[in-house]
Amino acid sequence: MRDRVPNLVIPSKGDRRRLAPAASVPPAFVERTAVAVTNSAALVRGGGLDPARTRDLMDFSSAYLLWADELEATAEFVRHSAIAARNQAGSDALTTFALARRLAKRPENADLAPHVEDMRRALGRTRKGKSKPVPEPTAEPTAEDEGTTPAK
Repeated sequence: MRDRVPNLVIPSKGDRRRLAPAASVPPAFVERTAVAVTNSAALVRGGGLDPARTRDLMDFSSAYLLWADELEATAEFVRHSAIAARNQAGSDALTTFALARRLAKRPENADLAPHVEDMRRALGRTRKGKSKPVPEPTAEPTAEDEGTTPAK
């Protein structure tokens, strides 16, 4: 796609801040300057843009800024669609997990127990109401063990 965009410039750090002041002048102002250059030879300068090129650049800017806005909106929609797809798959997986947990408690569905355990580990969540065992506290050395007396 990059090859198809005329006037494509790859930004470098700080470009946005550097370009913003002149890029934010109103299009009507740019058009008025193009008219003035066309009508006054005193305003024609070496290295300056001719009015036709100025208008071409403004047309490019208008068209491609609209396209960029559409691409950004499309990217947002694609991201949302991907998240919605994950939500649907995840919701179904959670429902399946809940059903499997319940069915695995029955003797006739004991074969589900290893699957339930695999799903539980893969989910990575701890069970509600069950906390990890608290490690036994280790005995801290006392002042007597170290041969000192505690500070008072």
